[in-house]
Amino acid sequence: MANQLDSFFGAMADPTRRAVIERLASGPASVSELHKPHKMALPTFMRHLKVLEDTGIVRSVKKGRVRTCHIEAAPLIEAQGWLAWQREIWENRLDGLAALAHEISQKDQNDGT
Repeated sequence: MANQLDSFFGAMADPTRRAVIERLASGPASVSELHKPHKMALPTFMRHLKVLEDTGIVRSVKKGRVRTCHIEAAPLIEAQGWLAWQREIWENRLDGLAALAHEISQKDQNDGT
């Protein structure tokens, strides 16, 4: 699981790849459609798509001369689960810290009177 998360977050670290994922979230798109808003050569853009495909985030299907890309939910769901777990850990830690701060504040108030 750690390797999959490493690959996922490594792939998502790039703004071009995040833009591709954001676009694909609204539905499948051809490579040319995905490439159009990016100011880079097609071979460079294709390397970004390859990273997304290698990590399993994107799947592409070639029909004739058109390659259509689709988003794959499984890696996104796995990352979302990991992030939710981390959020719970940190929320619990922050709740504990807030309780400690309140306790210290109450003690200081009681000691001052």
